[in-house]
Amino acid sequence: MIHLDFRDTRPIYTQVIDGFREQILSGVLRQGERLPSVRELASRLAINPNTIQRAYRELELQGWIVSVPGKGSFIAGVPATAEMRDLLERFDRTAAALLALGATRQELCSRIPQEGGNTHA
Repeated sequence: MIHLDFRDTRPIYTQVIDGFREQILSGVLRQGERLPSVRELASRLAINPNTIQRAYRELELQGWIVSVPGKGSFIAGVPATAEMRDLLERFDRTAAALLALGATRQELCSRIPQEGGNTHA
């Protein structure tokens, strides 16, 4: 379930978007799962249905969900750009940890595969 914080400075529709993104990235919501209808979710969260509609529209534009007329909205999966961003954030954390353990920048760079898939190592 999406959690809203009415003291948060972010608009409510942005909180809804972020909530769905987090649930998709963490695997709570999986590709093909049906989302609650706009009215149903608005009722559960006690907010205006237009707010949910705006969030769903934005999620669809970003590639997170797909709407099927007469059937509802469904999880499309993780858009490639979001997956790349998530992997790069993990890479940054891992690289920082390795540097803190004494690895050199040159050692890390030598482990990055070249375009053909071969590594320098």
